[in-house]
Amino acid sequence: MTASQPDLEVLRVSNGAFELDVLPGLGASVLNLRAASGRPVMRHVELSDVQTSSQCASFTLLPFSNRIRDAHFTFAGREVQLRVNTKDGLAQHGDVRNRPWQVERVSDSHLRCTFDSRAFADINWPWAFTAQVEYRLHGLHFDTTVTLTNEDAAAMPAGLGLHPYFARMQEGVDPALQVGAELIYDTDERQLTLGEARPVQPAEDYRTPTPVGERHIDRTYTAWDGVARLDWGERALTVTADNVYSHVVVFTAPDGSLAIEPVSHATDAFNLAARGVAGVDLRVLEPGQSLAGTARVTLEGNW
Repeated sequence: MTASQPDLEVLRVSNGAFELDVLPGLGASVLNLRAASGRPVMRHVELSDVQTSSQCASFTLLPFSNRIRDAHFTFAGREVQLRVNTKDGLAQHGDVRNRPWQVERVSDSHLRCTFDSRAFADINWPWAFTAQVEYRLHGLHFDTTVTLTNEDAAAMPAGLGLHPYFARMQEGVDPALQVGAELIYDTDERQLTLGEARPVQPAEDYRTPTPVGERHIDRTYTAWDGVARLDWGERALTVTADNVYSHVVVFTAPDGSLAIEPVSHATDAFNLAARGVAGVDLRVLEPGQSLAGTARVTLEGNW
């Protein structure tokens, strides 16, 4: 979708701590996530400004996350050429985030949507798959659970991820960022991974809380303990992710928000795995097999 979508259906679920707005017709993406007070938790988005999921507060990355070099890779002796969908000649962020999903369940604090690639003749992936995303609000927790299933007759390389943009500045205060990750990847000018991860250097190390300040970050970390935290002093939020999310991308977005993206594999893991690069965590799903994981956002303090 390339035009503004003010007529998209917005589904809202809420509890005593959160209000969540979701766009089932645009990748089941999160339009907004607010505290009950109205304070943005993820970046604030006006529906009239939405052209694609890129303008949303969060979207889902399936059946792979981040970038694939030249939209091409080899798997099990098969040459796979995807359609390029970036200006610099890559395939990026899978092919579910701008497509309509089906609403299967909605209640006061729970929403479940499903996706079937076989419903789309132009799907940018040569294997058939289904997916499910569930959003749950309970207490001070917001959980997102994603499931990817291979519906093909052959084994399928696979990955998944989430791309939330968090509202960074809170009443003029820049948060301290903490990410419990020990390793980082070097990348080229297209942000494609060059090889195995290496130990973080001091300027890249957020295991101790550190204000982002003027730093520009667009890096993938691994050896991650599944925890990231933003702390403004008066309030904080913590992101916790299941073990399937062995990697995390940290990105200072041009609009001033901060993306903390739990992902299941390194950027360009498909080509790296074919080269024998260790630790990139490309998954392979046999027919009928699923990959799933939950990430949680927890609020602390005065929201």
